[in-house]
Amino acid sequence: MKVYTRTGDDGETSLLSGGRVKKNNHRVEAYGTVDELSSLVGLLLCESVPDDVAQHLVDVQRSLFAVGAFLADPEGRMEHEPESWEVGRLENWIDAMCSELPELRAFILPGGCRGAALAHVVRAVCRRAERRVSILSAAEAPDGVLRYLNRLSDALFTLARFLNVRSENSETEWHPSSEHS
Repeated sequence: MKVYTRTGDDGETSLLSGGRVKKNNHRVEAYGTVDELSSLVGLLLCESVPDDVAQHLVDVQRSLFAVGAFLADPEGRMEHEPESWEVGRLENWIDAMCSELPELRAFILPGGCRGAALAHVVRAVCRRAERRVSILSAAEAPDGVLRYLNRLSDALFTLARFLNVRSENSETEWHPSSEHS
């Protein structure tokens, strides 16, 4: 099987469940952004992260792949498992990381160690994926996906803070000031 098919040269793509749509279709934008998010999680995995963090990130990639497959299957021809994007695992991970973090008292500017800075980039793309999925109707976006993406962005923010603490990098706080208004 060749990687290139030439079937998308006219600006259309095939959906997983069949049919063709324009590449700028809201559904394609949504699952394409979820794919971008998963790819960035893969890039974050290239950093030196603790083994337990790496396992959580691989689980996140698996969940994102399930979300993308669901979004690419508007006719529901594949069997999908909504527990793939269940938020309980993310909330437990957030709670575990927070137990090692100082209390959050201000906004945090993205940065710190390289892994934390990258986690902030991944978080920002996660927020974009959430916006793209929210454009779809309730029938097009399965129950729990928006909740999962929202919680995932919380987990990625917490992960950035966690990686900075673990690497002994300080965070740069941002405080609103009348000087800059």
